[in-house]
Amino acid sequence: MAKINGNEVRPGMAIMHQDRLWVAVKVDHVKPGKGGAYAQVELKAILGGTKLNERFRSAETVEQVDLEFRDFTYLYEQGDSLVFMDQDSYEQIELLKEFVGDRAAFLQDGMKITVEMHEDTPLGVRFPANVILEVVEADPAVKGQTAANSFKPAKLSNGLKVMVPQFVNTGERIVVDTTDVTYMRRAD
Repeated sequence: MAKINGNEVRPGMAIMHQDRLWVAVKVDHVKPGKGGAYAQVELKAILGGTKLNERFRSAETVEQVDLEFRDFTYLYEQGDSLVFMDQDSYEQIELLKEFVGDRAAFLQDGMKITVEMHEDTPLGVRFPANVILEVVEADPAVKGQTAANSFKPAKLSNGLKVMVPQFVNTGERIVVDTTDVTYMRRAD
């Protein structure tokens, strides 16, 4: 781990502070009229998600942690766990559904994901920005509302519900944003 000055902390940077791993969410550099300048940093614990506001002066040092980003392929579900295979070493790891979160519904056989790791401990999962899913249930379009920007509910092949434009029908494939679970466009 590299030591850096407190005023060099940037948003998205992982640091070790108070014997815990944190990621900097927001950083404000403050130059008061009296006294030395400092960085007001909002930190979020990587494990647990608790937040902390900390003040780092330029003379203080913090330990920057380098996270490793490894590519995995989703294989299958096993009870309360999801099994992934490392694309380089072909090792398999199991992550709890609870750890992956609600976005586990987007997992498809063979899907490539990125796992953030620190000393071989998984810390987070990054999904592709969007996925292609089939609409299995959608209300028929209401006559006269297809010209306006109106949406209707639709159920997708993975069980999630999303609002889609009136022209989208059952059986069509659409592109869905995995971050906020929204319709983006029809699939090609």
